[in-house]
Amino acid sequence: MQGNGDIQWCFSQVKGTLDDDVTEADIISCVEFNHDGDLLATGDKGGRVVIFQRDPISKNCQPRRGEFNVYSTFQSHEPEFDYLKSLEIEEKINKIRWLRRKNQSHFLLSTNDKTIKLWKVSERDKRVEGYNTKEENGQLRDRSCITALRVPVIKPMELMVEASPRRIFANAHTYHINSISVNSDQETYLSADDLRINLWHLEITDQSFNIVDIKPANMEELTEVITAAEFHPLECNLFVYSSSKGTIRLCDMRQAALCDRHSKIFEEPEDPTNRSFFSEIISSISDVKVSNSGRYMISRDYLSVKVWDLHMESKPIESYPVHEYLRSKLCSLYENDCIFDKFECCWAGNDQYIMTGSYNNFFRMFDRTTKRDVTLEASKEVAKPKTLLKPRKVGTGGKRKKDEISVDCLDFTKKILHTAWHPTENIIAVAATNNLFLFQDKL
Repeated sequence: MQGNGDIQWCFSQVKGTLDDDVTEADIISCVEFNHDGDLLATGDKGGRVVIFQRDPISKNCQPRRGEFNVYSTFQSHEPEFDYLKSLEIEEKINKIRWLRRKNQSHFLLSTNDKTIKLWKVSERDKRVEGYNTKEENGQLRDRSCITALRVPVIKPMELMVEASPRRIFANAHTYHINSISVNSDQETYLSADDLRINLWHLEITDQSFNIVDIKPANMEELTEVITAAEFHPLECNLFVYSSSKGTIRLCDMRQAALCDRHSKIFEEPEDPTNRSFFSEIISSISDVKVSNSGRYMISRDYLSVKVWDLHMESKPIESYPVHEYLRSKLCSLYENDCIFDKFECCWAGNDQYIMTGSYNNFFRMFDRTTKRDVTLEASKEVAKPKTLLKPRKVGTGGKRKKDEISVDCLDFTKKILHTAWHPTENIIAVAATNNLFLFQDKL
């Protein structure tokens, strides 16, 4: 992807310390740009949400830069204990989804395994002084001492960004929530766990509608679980969900209240020559994303990214191997549990490029027009302003070329699971353990 007319990526910023000793709580678990790309939110395993704001100077200067500063940090979820099931509920943020902006404030949904919260993020740069019934510190005044009425005055103060929970949506999921998705109507959203998908209204916290239920009467007959779910970006009645069996179902909420019967099912028959003990595990879809245009979708399984046309169920229209060189390593990846890693994928704003992560802090980009691809690395070595990212190559043979890294030297503890692409510009955010790398195109 470094040829004529291709994007050349350069380092912009890195957030978080570049030390080697990382606490589990600091590991980033989700990354999400808002709809205009001026805010970028990350969630971590410690239940915190950090929001970064695009630096206005970097946005308007020539050439423009994609630089972000910390805007707000707040504790979204706390660890809990389910006494009925004797289970600890982690505070880890599984997903963040922004709502479209309607007023001065910003709203976002964040979820851990069980509870979804709607947060309002607002700015305050004025304060009221001169209350009648209370002192400036909030203490109530003795009514008998009030002899005259004061007119409160509004005074400027230093800008404060406040995050407050507006709604808490709880007690609707028996299993772990893996997805939330806001509908294009901006009034409803869905939440999915292993066996069920619920539909919520953003104003109503005490009830949700169960729109998909794949739980069998006898749990011993369970053959698949739901792995991801997402609303169509334009049609408010359509949503898709993927499964551990490698299928994606498109459902239409107009057909029935319970969408157990899908409208379309997208699956690719397995190549018998590649059949192995690991086939079922690696065909499980870890992420599905509908394109911004609403015509296509991408699905990520362990070894590849596939592009589907929503008008054609029989097979994907494009298939891109992410790290095919790992096919010979599946046995050791199974032993160290890496084979169960859930890689996400994302679209560029114009739907021309696809991005997804790999191991060794590598991430992959595919150009759908030229069919070229590139492997890039989010590492400390590139963390200098305007450093151009050099394409990385992984060698599988005995003899290694000068620029290649041997497949046996890859670090499987360093994995890029979460990435995000700015909705209108070539700015990308890549989560590498506790660091958030920001890269932009070299103009």
